[in-house]
Amino acid sequence: MTHVETRHAIHPDHARTMDTAALRRNFLVEGLFQDDQIRLTYSHYDRFVVGGAVPAGKELVLDAIAETRTATFLERREMGIVNIGDTGTIAAAGQEWQMARGDVLYLGMGSGAVTFGGAGRFYITSAPAHRALPCRLITVDQAKEVQMGASETSNKRTIRQFIHPLVMESCQLVMGYTSLEEGSVWNTIPSHVHDRRMEAYLYHGMAPEARVLHLMGEPQETRHLFVANEQAVLSPPWSIHSGAGIGEYTFIWAMAGDNVDYTDMDFIQPEDMR
Repeated sequence: MTHVETRHAIHPDHARTMDTAALRRNFLVEGLFQDDQIRLTYSHYDRFVVGGAVPAGKELVLDAIAETRTATFLERREMGIVNIGDTGTIAAAGQEWQMARGDVLYLGMGSGAVTFGGAGRFYITSAPAHRALPCRLITVDQAKEVQMGASETSNKRTIRQFIHPLVMESCQLVMGYTSLEEGSVWNTIPSHVHDRRMEAYLYHGMAPEARVLHLMGEPQETRHLFVANEQAVLSPPWSIHSGAGIGEYTFIWAMAGDNVDYTDMDFIQPEDMR
């Protein structure tokens, strides 16, 4: 079973007027991971899609959805998939891959129907593509690792880049994940915006009672969302995206837009935030 929800783009002037319920309704994505289901959120920010597939030992097939009006979902799209569960399998483009926890699979435009199987818990991201590129499985040890932050500022973290120019070629999708070191809680400090790209965050690896305080909004008009395990946030190009969590957590970041330059961002220092 496949379920699709559509989210429309929000102007920053509109976001300033929203109460908590409206912010959550427009920017927080809940309930992505349900047994025997594929659940997608189709965003009007760069036509980006986030989703979850939980085959629960069976097989789930993602083929066509009405929202794209194409013969198959990947007819004019590329896809990045992270397995956040136990070992699972994905089949597409006449190939099959076995994915361990933390592995990332890139599927190029024209890969056809995608079959999810095994005990995987698959996080799906997708963006429009302009040409077909080879499918590729990137394991955890093949990712590019970057160390950032410090214990003194409670933001020591490891960034693993998977779908990234330093690792592989894509059309516009950039994807990886960041894990906080023990005792560190802050992510993406100093904050930044990138007007040329949208971004989505999936928080996971958290205790059921834990939460991340996700900061969003314009730098001088910040807002916040309390985010639980396996919930995602859609981050518009005009919004910051930082946060602090209770206990251990990892977040998967994925971007789409005008370029694949990971460093293309405009930083805002804490003293300039409001």
